[in-house]
Amino acid sequence: MKILILSCNTGEGHNAAGRAIEEAARAAGHEADMVDAMLLRSRGTSRFVGGLYVSIVKHLPKLFGFAYQLALLISNRWLKSPIYWLNTRMAKRYAAYIEAGGYDAVVMPHLYPAETITYMKKHNMLSIPAVAVGTDYTCIPFWEETGCDYYILPHEDLTEEYVKRGVPQEKLLPYGIPVRHAFTVHQDKAAARKRCRLPQDAPIFLIMSGSMGFGKLVVFALALYKQCKDNEHIVIICGNNHKLRSMLTKEFKKHERVHILGYTTHVSSYMDACDVIFTKPGGLTSTEALAKMVPTIHTAPIPGCETKNSAFFVDHGISYASKYMIEQIRLGLLLMRSHDLQEDMRSAQELHRRPDAAKKTIELLESLTGH
Repeated sequence: MKILILSCNTGEGHNAAGRAIEEAARAAGHEADMVDAMLLRSRGTSRFVGGLYVSIVKHLPKLFGFAYQLALLISNRWLKSPIYWLNTRMAKRYAAYIEAGGYDAVVMPHLYPAETITYMKKHNMLSIPAVAVGTDYTCIPFWEETGCDYYILPHEDLTEEYVKRGVPQEKLLPYGIPVRHAFTVHQDKAAARKRCRLPQDAPIFLIMSGSMGFGKLVVFALALYKQCKDNEHIVIICGNNHKLRSMLTKEFKKHERVHILGYTTHVSSYMDACDVIFTKPGGLTSTEALAKMVPTIHTAPIPGCETKNSAFFVDHGISYASKYMIEQIRLGLLLMRSHDLQEDMRSAQELHRRPDAAKKTIELLESLTGH
C-alpha cells in the first residue's frame, strides 16, 4: 500500500500527526509520503499561508480568536465557505500528483486538503479512500462541509459534537490523535535523565513553548524560578524561536538549575525525564504528554481550538489550567510537591490516553484498500 499524507504548514501539530502516521505505515511495511499540500501549488503559497498563520497567532492572538468565533458562526453543513472554494482550486494539481504517485489512499491531518479532496470526490476526480484526522479536542469550523470516507477523532467524547455539527456518525472513529511510537512507550526515568544529562535526584519541571516559541516565556520562567526550591530544576524547550532561546540563555546564564534548549528531536526523552510539564494546549503536544502520562499544566491558550483543548483536558482530569500566569505557577508547584495529585492525574491519563491511534489508522487503510 502506498499512502499520501497531505498536511499544511500552519503550526507543527498537523505535521507531527502526519509524521506519526507515516512512521506507522513504514513500520507495517507500507510506503508513505507526507507532503505540504500548499507546495503542490507553489513554494510561495506555502510560505504565505504558513507565514500568515504564524504572524497572526503570534502577534495578534485576539484577532485569531475573533476569526475562529466568526468561522463557528458561519460554519454549517449546507453552505460551503470561502475557505472551501479557495481550496477547490488545488483539485487538478492534487489529482495529477495522486495519479503520478500511484497512491492507494490519502490521509489529511489538516482541514485544507480535506476540503480539496471533498471537491475531488464530488467531481469524480478521486477513486481512492480518503481519511481525515482531527488534531484538536473539538470539531473545528468547516469539518462539516468536508466529505471524507472516515474521520479519526481524538476521543470518543467528541463524537456528539461532530454529529451535531453535521459529520455523519458512521464515519467517526475515535482512535485518538496519532503520535510517534517514541511517545507511546515509557523510558525509565533514570535512563531518560542520563540521556538528557539531567540530575537523577531532583524534581524537574519541563516547559514546552511550542514549535514556534509562543508566549511570554522569559517572564514566566523567571517567576517560576523564583518560587522553586533549591533542588528543583527547570528545562525549557524553545522550539525554533532562536531569539527566545538567546534571551533565556542570557537571563539564566548564571543559574545551573535552568536548562535551555532550542529545537530538539528528543522531546520524548525529556518528557520521560521530567515530573511536571507546562505546555500551551496545542493538540499534539498535549496528546504526547497524555500518552506519556506526564502530569500537565496548560498555560494560556491561543484563543480558539486551544481553548477547547484546555477545557477538554481539565474536564477529564488530565491537566490543570489557568489563563493567568500566577495561577499556572501555583498549580505547577502544587502538582510537583504532591505525590497524590500526580498519581490522581496519571490515573486519569491512563484512562484517556489513546497511544495506538497511528497503528489503528494504518489498519483502517489496510481494510479500505485491501492491501
